[in-house]
Amino acid sequence: MRPLLDVIVAAGMLVVVPVGLRLAGVSRLAARLWWAGAIPGAVSLWLPRGAVAAALAGIYLCAALVLAAQIPGRLWARRTASELAFATALITPAIAGIALLAERAGHPLWGFDLGILALTTAHFHYAGFAAALVAGLLCRSFGESPAGRAAALTVPAGTLLVLGGYFVGDLAELAGAVVLTAGMWTVAWLTLVRSREADRLTRALFGVSAAALAVSMIFALAWALGEATGLPHPTIPWMIATHGVANAAGFALCGLAAWARLRPRQP
Repeated sequence: MRPLLDVIVAAGMLVVVPVGLRLAGVSRLAARLWWAGAIPGAVSLWLPRGAVAAALAGIYLCAALVLAAQIPGRLWARRTASELAFATALITPAIAGIALLAERAGHPLWGFDLGILALTTAHFHYAGFAAALVAGLLCRSFGESPAGRAAALTVPAGTLLVLGGYFVGDLAELAGAVVLTAGMWTVAWLTLVRSREADRLTRALFGVSAAALAVSMIFALAWALGEATGLPHPTIPWMIATHGVANAAGFALCGLAAWARLRPRQP
């Protein structure tokens, strides 16, 4: 199952983040510098753990930190819910990069084994970057409406709670999963509303994205509930093949393709 996970992460680095940066209006320099880190980062996934893979992952982390450096200026210029969601999107590749560097070096980090670090890298490209980005786009598209603000605030909050749950315990992670799922389902609903104004192909892409997101979060909730309570729940390989693929191919890739088609009409 590791090759599938690596494909998912590489797609996040080489497709999801670059497209998302254009949609979020990140500076051209930062967007171009991203490629200087994304390509080595993707290559590192397919090398044996060790110094070379870690060095390439370190380059990726540097590119991610360049994105994070954009956050203060953006928030200073525009203090809105959508911009908070974009800020969350811009910080999450750095979190993924830290996990990637440790995992590629073969060193457990903060008590997490290498398998968990690999999953963390994938998680923060999709449930982190892509989810927060789309929440921000929806909030901006709906003019900072109450529903848009709800999505733009609950997705980052859920992401941070899940991250905190890694350190606090399974119950805290479950609470984060509940908040994140509420935000994601709000994103799915708003995506369908937004699709009504689109052409047929864009509407279909939005529909696939919304459906994939709604279903994939059921798996996420089931896994978090099982981890917290001991109830039967999907295994990690099953989660990669279902939740992971649905989030990557269905939600993120189809959703961002739809937003890219709408981009000329964005405010």
